[in-house]
Amino acid sequence: MSKRRTAGLLAGLLLTTGISLAGTPNAQAAAPCVGTYTIVVGGTGSSWDNDGFVGDIQQHVGYPTQIPNGASARAGVNELNRLVRDQRNICPGQHVKAVGYSLGAAVVHIWVTENWATFGNVNAVLISDPKRQAPPGANGGSVPFGGVVGAPLAGADRNFGNVPVKSICHWDYVCDESAGIWTYPHNHMHNYPEDFNVNHHNDTAHEQWYNGTWQPW
Repeated sequence: MSKRRTAGLLAGLLLTTGISLAGTPNAQAAAPCVGTYTIVVGGTGSSWDNDGFVGDIQQHVGYPTQIPNGASARAGVNELNRLVRDQRNICPGQHVKAVGYSLGAAVVHIWVTENWATFGNVNAVLISDPKRQAPPGANGGSVPFGGVVGAPLAGADRNFGNVPVKSICHWDYVCDESAGIWTYPHNHMHNYPEDFNVNHHNDTAHEQWYNGTWQPW
């Protein structure tokens, strides 16, 4: 298979329901220092003002989402890091809840891995994480394409330190190779109707939901 064809297949595998092609940095002021600071990261094709998330959200992350590769993931991680640390500097006692879907879940995943040791009072929710590590099921769908997507998107791990993480994957090849490629794109796009409401995820959940059932983490 050619690199161009493989890259095109990967782009399809991580495609989300967003219709905008470019992420635009969010210029909104910092959120109030009350309650939880909930920040969300959309997937491929989304933008900060069109990422599908609903509920009590204080911040949407804008980053280049046209192509799901290591460079776009790195840009998303850098922007997420800037936003949460700016908010923390203003509101040092506020809890941060970071929620991501698909490519955005990989962004949140990477951010937690890289920052858990220096950033506390935070939790993460990963919906269809392409870096999800088994068991149950198999590793996330980006793993076979590691040589194409590049670091840090490539690879699967659970390097979350002491951060509570909720992982959600339902019959979806993007986060579980064993689901089969034929489950894409329908399952990836339609199997998480309630999970995009950030109010359904509490600030302390450390668990995984796999194919509709709770599993030990």
